[in-house]
Amino acid sequence: MKESIWQQILTYFYIRKRDPNAPKNINIKFMHGMNRISLFMFLIAVIVMIVRLFRR
Repeated sequence: MKESIWQQILTYFYIRKRDPNAPKNINIKFMHGMNRISLFMFLIAVIVMIVRLFRR
């Protein structure tokens, strides 16, 4: 069963419990880690842009 993008994001941020039947592989762990870092960086950039927009 394919997960939606929102379910994957919740899993990356440890808000939703991971699927126990999901394959456990070091490459998948690295991929999820890199995705988590990129999502955090994106959210920080959006927050900075919003703060700069309202400071004008």
